[in-house]
Amino acid sequence: MKPRVAVAISGGVDSLTTAFLLKQEGYDVIGIHFITGFETELIDQPDRASRYLNNHPIQKKIKTVEDQLGIPITILDCRKEFQEKVVQYFTSSYLQGQTPNPCLVCNPQIKFGILLKYAKSIGASQLATGHYVKKQLDRNDAPHLFKGDDPQKDQSYFLAFLSQAQLADACFPLGSMHKSMVKKIAMENRLKPVTDKESQDICFIHGKSYIDFLHNQNILFKPGIIVDKNDNILGEHKGLHYFTIGQRKGINCPSSEPYYVLRLDTENNRIIVGGKQDLYSSACIVKDVNWTIEPSPFPITCSVKIRYQHKPAPATIDTDDTKQFTIRFQTSQLSVTPGQGAVFYNKNEVIGGGWITQAL
Repeated sequence: MKPRVAVAISGGVDSLTTAFLLKQEGYDVIGIHFITGFETELIDQPDRASRYLNNHPIQKKIKTVEDQLGIPITILDCRKEFQEKVVQYFTSSYLQGQTPNPCLVCNPQIKFGILLKYAKSIGASQLATGHYVKKQLDRNDAPHLFKGDDPQKDQSYFLAFLSQAQLADACFPLGSMHKSMVKKIAMENRLKPVTDKESQDICFIHGKSYIDFLHNQNILFKPGIIVDKNDNILGEHKGLHYFTIGQRKGINCPSSEPYYVLRLDTENNRIIVGGKQDLYSSACIVKDVNWTIEPSPFPITCSVKIRYQHKPAPATIDTDDTKQFTIRFQTSQLSVTPGQGAVFYNKNEVIGGGWITQAL
């Protein structure tokens, strides 16, 4: 039998098919399902990791998946770490006037952090997920991360902050497949998902808006003023967390041309608005850059995604003595948003990513 591989089991069709394919290839497959504390079936169990949760609905769901796949699945309690690493990041980003992307934190910190560590502790050589990305090894066995073959499902953007060590221990069986094929395999082999939630959704927000979620986290936001780029007062807002860069709805300031949010001024609790033409930026500053491969000498010519649904834009990346990175776009980009991840590509390969701090 091939080595043991752990599969992150969410209960969706992608993770079920991932486990099924690996088992068909002869791997010793085990599953890990992690709980965050924000599941619709609230967990109230003290154990760090327990296969059986006293007939709790979560356990019943996972038992259904176990029976379908014929593999053991561990339920790993990550509530404390998820709150500290993901939810606190999410709420603090809004307090700083930024727009967060929790998946970019969850993947390296939780899935390929806590889950991978646990998988290794029980004898697994790798952690497999249902991400639509591809990994290839070079002649030195160094891992390289590439876009998935399905352009509608490619999730390479979400994995740009994985370290080279994490990539080395990662496995992505769905990278060369399209979603339609994954669904076909699942149907033909009677694999029935126990959840329909897509991995791009914010997994810890159910049936309510992120505004409601923030309020439930006891985060206090104050009303303030809305001004144009010349500091003329146009109106009032109920809280900076209601807005993000490029937003048009909710400004409620009458004008012959629609206003868009240009910047969130947390220091003065103001929203700066302007016309759509003011939303374009020719450059931005990024920090905390993670290189999935060793970077070539600067300046680097590549293409950059400034959010998941953004088409990668040709750009150059340069740095200075303070290790501050500046991205300069060949063509000005719309709504460059602080708090979002900027992911760097060389054709179809992810070469790194950093956090946007300022549009220029």
